[in-house]
Amino acid sequence: MKIAFVIPWYGEGIKGGAEMELREISVHLVQAGIDVEVLTTCVRSFDSDWNENYYSSGTASVYGVPTRRFPVRKRDERTFDRINRKLMSGQRISYTDERLFLQEMVNSPALCTYIQEHSDEYDLFVFMPYMFGTTFFGVLACDPEKAVMIPCFHDESYAHMTILRQTYINIKGMIFNSLPEQKLANRLYDLQEVEQECIGLGMDTRIKGNADAFREKFDMYKPFILYAGRKDKGKNTDMLIKYFTEYRKRNPLAETCLVLLGGGDADIPQAVRNFIIDLGFVEPEDKYNAMAAAELLCQPSTNESFSIVIMESWLCGKPVLVHGKCPVTTDFVKRSQGGLYFQNYYEFEGCLNWIADNPDKAQILGKSGNSFVRENFDWNMITDKYIRFFEKLTEG
Repeated sequence: MKIAFVIPWYGEGIKGGAEMELREISVHLVQAGIDVEVLTTCVRSFDSDWNENYYSSGTASVYGVPTRRFPVRKRDERTFDRINRKLMSGQRISYTDERLFLQEMVNSPALCTYIQEHSDEYDLFVFMPYMFGTTFFGVLACDPEKAVMIPCFHDESYAHMTILRQTYINIKGMIFNSLPEQKLANRLYDLQEVEQECIGLGMDTRIKGNADAFREKFDMYKPFILYAGRKDKGKNTDMLIKYFTEYRKRNPLAETCLVLLGGGDADIPQAVRNFIIDLGFVEPEDKYNAMAAAELLCQPSTNESFSIVIMESWLCGKPVLVHGKCPVTTDFVKRSQGGLYFQNYYEFEGCLNWIADNPDKAQILGKSGNSFVRENFDWNMITDKYIRFFEKLTEG
């Protein structure tokens, strides 16, 4: 069995969720003896210029997985930006604009030609994520019986595009990271003829943290809640900072701090700069140590198809606090009994105070989350699920 994964950009050091997911999936499948290749463009990453062929075209080895890179076509950025602004503001767009949007994002005709001309060399082409040109036009270039998708769906304007709904119902299979994502996909698209599997993302269950090591290294001996991830509006970090600022105002005697890890800039109000500590990028070991030292991890994003950081926090034995308007993370919290969720400031404050006042119960939440990860997302289990699903799609 030979599998080709198709993704807009792929390389060492990329921090994006889909890229990290593919890295882990492909490496574990290779270790299990599956013949895997990655097909991608020469663009460096999501945050770089989509017109720039940063990497040379041709073959390379990335994390030990054979990778083929193809040059991108020149984009009409003004047209793309015009349509994207409408989508981001929730406006409906015409079918013509939908097509232009997909055409003027990251695309590689050479990649699509390769898929067409070398289809017989692969058993399946697995595309991710759903909204990029390499996925849409790659699916069109592919034999529908060989097309599989890991969509990473969110309930956002892009997912409601008519052109995607008409195209993706014809593929062979879809793999989902969570049950709410699968429910969303089936609500938006008619997937009755598409083979489906909710597999999730594997985790290294050996992860653990050293709380004392974090406190000593970063001189952080006060109780704190932790945020780990990209700091931008799309991840709701501005709301988290706003809520925590209000929490400090309403609870002046509390010692609790907020520690931020990850890239991006945080606009920290002057009044709380002694209580919000932005450490930026840290090594994975420091991140796990921070999780072990924290009272809890807060994941405020409302758009997730999975959440690696809440799984990591549970593996480090600590509960999580998630946004109640995110179906995926809320579902994980409810099923695991490993944390709490909030939908407004007052619930956020109540959760922080409950954790502070009930350390024994908080510890039970952390242990329950730890068991949930080990029982559902160990990499050996996830890898076996992928192999069985691929075998199901290719049998006969």
